[in-house]
Amino acid sequence: MRQLKTLLQLTAVTGLMGLAACVSSSPRQQAPAGPAQPTLDVPAGAQSVNIAADPATIRATLIASAQQKGTPVIQDQANMVVMERVMSGANPALDAEFGPSDNGTRVIRIRVRFTGSGCQTLAVQDVAVVNNVHTALEQSFVLPGNPNTMESLNGLKRDAERKSACPRV
Repeated sequence: MRQLKTLLQLTAVTGLMGLAACVSSSPRQQAPAGPAQPTLDVPAGAQSVNIAADPATIRATLIASAQQKGTPVIQDQANMVVMERVMSGANPALDAEFGPSDNGTRVIRIRVRFTGSGCQTLAVQDVAVVNNVHTALEQSFVLPGNPNTMESLNGLKRDAERKSACPRV
């Protein structure tokens, strides 16, 4: 019991010391303006690139590119854009690799996540084949990055940097 009482007293004193350390006569530092940026991981198979532009410019560039190509944007958030391209017609190679998509449409889903501020933004791209999209039988298969998908990501970099006033990286 005595040890518990001592522990409680020590905890109270430590808490007061911590509170005193938080109180300062120096001016407070302001948090950076704008929403807090998430941290991103680059999972296996994903591709990434650093872009000399802010996240808003990258998002606007992605949306404009998708609209120009007629690619539906299915998710549009401050730090992520998800697009889907419908795979029409029979595709025996995809059927053999991922199974048939016989209860719905097959799509290629492209997810681009990005984080940063000012002139330094990391963009991460994931690509997946999705069978039976938007049904209860939906199955998603992550595709590894390849030179074609990397060229697409580099195109985003090029277009966003063209729109940005930042020096290129």
